[in-house]
Formats: sequence, C-alpha cells, structure tokens
Amino acid sequence: MPTNIVIPEMGESVTQGVIAAWRKKPGEFVRRDETVLELETDKITAEIPAPASGVLQPGAREGETVKVGAIVGRIDEAAEPSPAAASAPTPAAPANAAPSASPSAPAAANGHAGSADVRATPLARKLAEEHGVALSSIEGTGAGGRIREQDVLDAVAARRGGSQAVAAAPAIARPSQAAHAPEGGIRREKMSQLRQRIAARLVEAQHTAAMLTTFNECDMSAVMDLRKQYKETFEKKHGIGLGFMSFFVKAVVNAVRAFPLVNASIVQNATSGELEIEHHDGVHVAVAVGTPKGLVVPVLRNCETLSFAAIEQGIKDLAIKARDGKLTLNDMQGGTFTITNGGIYGSLMSTPILNPPQCGILGMHAIKNRAVEDPKHAGQVVIRPMMYLALSYDHRLVDGAEAVQFLVTIKNCIEDPTRLMLGV
Repeated sequence: MPTNIVIPEMGESVTQGVIAAWRKKPGEFVRRDETVLELETDKITAEIPAPASGVLQPGAREGETVKVGAIVGRIDEAAEPSPAAASAPTPAAPANAAPSASPSAPAAANGHAGSADVRATPLARKLAEEHGVALSSIEGTGAGGRIREQDVLDAVAARRGGSQAVAAAPAIARPSQAAHAPEGGIRREKMSQLRQRIAARLVEAQHTAAMLTTFNECDMSAVMDLRKQYKETFEKKHGIGLGFMSFFVKAVVNAVRAFPLVNASIVQNATSGELEIEHHDGVHVAVAVGTPKGLVVPVLRNCETLSFAAIEQGIKDLAIKARDGKLTLNDMQGGTFTITNGGIYGSLMSTPILNPPQCGILGMHAIKNRAVEDPKHAGQVVIRPMMYLALSYDHRLVDGAEAVQFLVTIKNCIEDPTRLMLGV
C-alpha cells in the first residue's frame, strides 16, 4: 500500500502554500525523512520529507497551490525505481501559473545544452533557453548554489557588456488576454505567497495603526572608534565580527527599560473583541533582512540577556538562514520591536512601516560625513560621521513625548557607548 505525502500543519496562520520544487524525480527511490519537495508559504519555505522509503509518485505540479492536509504524492514502498527516473523531467508548472522563483527550492535543470545536471528554478531554465545561455556557466546565488532567474539575467547583461537592460521572460497569458496583449514589454507574473503576505501586513499596519515617525541624528564617531580599537581582539576571542547592529540592539534594550510601552503590543481580546495592551518582559528584536524573495523579519529573542558577541552571532545565523530559505515559523514569530537598516542599501532617510502588532520600529540609515557643531566646543564646526535615525510608532499606545525620548535615549547610547556597558 503506497504511503501518502501530505502537506503538514505549519501553525494556525498557515493554511496553504505553493509547490516551489520537487527535489526528487518521478520514479526515483527516496529514503524516509529525505526531502522530496519544497513548499513556499506566506512566511517560510518548508522542506517536506518523505514519510517512508520507496519510489516517488508525485501527484501535484510545481507552481500548484495546495492546502494544508492535501495529498500531493505517494511513496510506493513495494515498487522498483524506474530506469528512466534519472532522466525524467521535474513536473512542470500549470499552464496558467508562473513558475516559482524561490531561491531556496533546488530542482534539476533541463535547460541549455550541457546544463542537465545544473540545479535551477523553472523560470531560470526558461530564461536560459530563450537567451541561449548555458546554465553550467552561471554561478547560482540560491540555496545550495541553485541558479535563480536573476542570476541568468545578470549573466546575459554581463555578456552584452551591461549596455542593455535585460527583460525577464513574459508570463504565460490566458488565451483571452493574448489577442489583446499591449505592446512595450509588459509582463505579468504570479505574486509569491511571501510577497502577498508582506503586502497584506504593510497595508494592515497603515490601516489599523495610528502611525507616526520621529527623526533624529547621531554621531557615529564613538562607536566607530570603539570598533576600530577592539575589532581584531573581539573577533579573535568570539569568532564573530563586531558590527553596528549589536550597538543598536543594546541601545534599544536600554531605551525599552525607560519606555516599556514601545516594546508592548495592541491586541484584541478573543472573547470580548476589545483592544488590550500586551506587555512584554523580554526584548525580542525582529531584524529586517532582505532576500531575493522579499523582506523577512526573523526574531532575536531575549536581547536583554545577550552579550554583544551573542547578538552579532544571532543576527548572522538568522541572516544566513534567511538567505538560504531555512527560516522556520519559530524564527519569524514573537517579535516585540523591529530594527531595519536601510543604510546598507544607501538609504539616507526613510519612514519605516510598523510590523504589526508591534508598536515600534527603528530605522537606521547610511553614515555620511557632515558638518555639525562640535558638542565640546560651541560655535565650532567639525566634520563627523552622522546617521539619521527614524522611529515609527503606534500613536494609539505611545505618546509623542515618549517616542521622542525613546529615540533620544538610543542616540545618547550610540554617541556614548559606555552607557551600554553600564546600562545607564
């Protein structure tokens, strides 16, 4: 009797997902607990293991949306592997669905000649065929070195000397649209589950919270000098580099001690429907991480108990998991405050959007040398490395005076890092 491959429960907020890729081919022998497919949900990309050892019989196609509890294939424990399994193509996406572009969903590539053994997304294979690019000549940036569509586009642009913009392959249009498709390179593609979730949460934040942003600036001289002085010693002792994020996380912890409501949430009572304030003893900082699939905000828990080294290591581990598509639901839940660093992309100033149900988010920005008044010598102008800071907050819970003082506390901690060591 074949054993069904069933989409498992992944938390009450996850009800469906898209089959990003089959990791094994039809007729291929798989072992129990070996990953057979990857499922892209609105929060994470999950690896679905084989429930038994035997021959794989897929029952759903790449790009297909399936619900939790759905049977998507079977494992035939009595069957023998098919001789053609090694050359069998991975199930194709439905005709009316754009292929998944998940960077964390490896699949066999059957694209350009000489690329049969290269792992790439379905869309990457399609682009490689259309542009005549050998997948074997491209270095993949996805999980496990998997080639993504952007990798192919970059390779084509490099071949052309970067002088021409490269357009991705147009999405497959329905017959009713094809006859009336406008000219000019317009294309459509299916929005990923993660991107849909991001869109919904950002709109939710703007519609439900009374969001306001306050700005300030901080002199990064002291932190930069401290890093320069102890960078090598710190890395030798702890095995991790000393970055700016640990200073800002520690500064947030200090500010939360003085203004705890910024670390609270507004939630709805399940029985009465009334709004309540949920206080949090721990400071669980969600760190915004950009990935090829979209923005994710994994959580670094109990930052009030962590050392600088533990914070740096924790952030690095979460960033690697995000890049490789290995984040779990547990990694994504329970945040009480968010930090986003647009400065790594060159942003000088921005207004960050709240991450519901949190009431505060800190925006870091690019460090620029600017002329400012010397704080130690009034009236004298000096050049200092300055960073603009932005704090968006929910005005329903946090008053303006508290928000401004919260941000000033962070500024003071960064400009005088000894405060972080002493907790003052």
